[in-house]
Amino acid sequence: MTRDLNDIINALPKARRTKVEARAAQLIREEMTLQQLRRARATTQVKLAKKLGVAQKQISELEKRTDMHISTLRRSIEALGGKLSLVAEFPDRTPVVLSGIASLDQ
Repeated sequence: MTRDLNDIINALPKARRTKVEARAAQLIREEMTLQQLRRARATTQVKLAKKLGVAQKQISELEKRTDMHISTLRRSIEALGGKLSLVAEFPDRTPVVLSGIASLDQ
C-alpha cells in the first residue's frame, strides 16, 4: 500500500508534526526556486500540472526557466495555494509593493 506525505505527517506525534509544520512554514518564507517551493508545499509536478491544466513536462520545463511571464508565475503560485506580490526595493527608500500588474497580464 502506498502512503503519501500527508499520511506520514499525520502519523507523527503531535509535537513532532507541529515542529515539521513550523519548519515547512519557515522554508516557505525564505528564498526558494519554484521547484523548492513546490516541494515545500508537498506537491508533485503531476499534481501541479493537473491544477494548471497542463502536462507534467511543462511543469518540469517551467521549473528550469530563469525568465517567464509574471502571469505564468502568478498562476503557478496560486495553484500552490499562495498569492504573488511584487516588491520593488531601492537603497534610498522603503520597499514598494507594485500594484496594477494583474490587470496588465490578464
